[in-house]
Amino acid sequence: MRYPAVAGAFYERSRDALLRQIRECYTHPLGPGRVPQVQSGDRRILGLVVPHAGYVYSGPIAAHSYATLAADGWPSSFVILGPNHHGAGAPLAITNHDWQTPLGLAAADAGLYARLSKPPLEEDVRAHRDEHSIEVQLPFLQQLHESVRFVPICMAFQEYELASEVGRLVADAVKGADVILIASSDFTHVGPQYNQIPTRGLSAPEFAKEQDAKAIEKILALDANGFAGKVTQAEISMCGYGPVIAMLTAAKQLGGKGAKRSKRDTHRAPAPSGTKRCTARRPDACDGLRRSVLEGLMCGS
Repeated sequence: MRYPAVAGAFYERSRDALLRQIRECYTHPLGPGRVPQVQSGDRRILGLVVPHAGYVYSGPIAAHSYATLAADGWPSSFVILGPNHHGAGAPLAITNHDWQTPLGLAAADAGLYARLSKPPLEEDVRAHRDEHSIEVQLPFLQQLHESVRFVPICMAFQEYELASEVGRLVADAVKGADVILIASSDFTHVGPQYNQIPTRGLSAPEFAKEQDAKAIEKILALDANGFAGKVTQAEISMCGYGPVIAMLTAAKQLGGKGAKRSKRDTHRAPAPSGTKRCTARRPDACDGLRRSVLEGLMCGS
């Protein structure tokens, strides 16, 4: 059993408070406007890109992705790919453990896990133990449906060659099955602790929007190779670019024809305690804040 690592931090700890928090994400001014119900849709969605900050920051943006999912119909299972922020465990790690959240049990899909248990992926629960990027997606899924089955993939290595190999493996494993792929990633991070300062003449939000546009163009085209190249060339500070590469590769192999952008926003938060005082000459470039962009995107057939 994998127990919650960030309940009470990234989202509410108690069941009732968490359900209320998720509902408020949907009805928030930045959210889709209403709490969705799962419909008997066409099941055209192959994959989603969903942010993974704390719900007070990214929840309303994530809600757009999950509202789209609810309208499309409920799949039999999910593959959730997230970055490894801590570096613990295997570099490309899956696990067959069930996951507990305040909303109940999210069950490991044993059959899908067996099909995914091939190099370069390896079983290692240590990579998942403290990682939040996959965990924060589960309560949104559980609020929509009482039965959630999934396989998590935690990626410390995110280079194109490995990430695209993971994507091909995922596509082979889910071909013919009713599975949605979720790539967990925030977009541009701006601030001194991210070693990224806006281009001269741009504010942090303007710089983030400009950087994101470069990545989003490639995502909307399902161009995994072009996306990877743009992330490297433009130094786009996405924390989960590897999961996005894997998802795009798989979606294309599974017959995906395009993607749709759901919602974008930025969040601004105080720098962590102990962060060195900014000495940059441009206060708009370094004002003791963290800024990251939260995107919701859907890839479909």
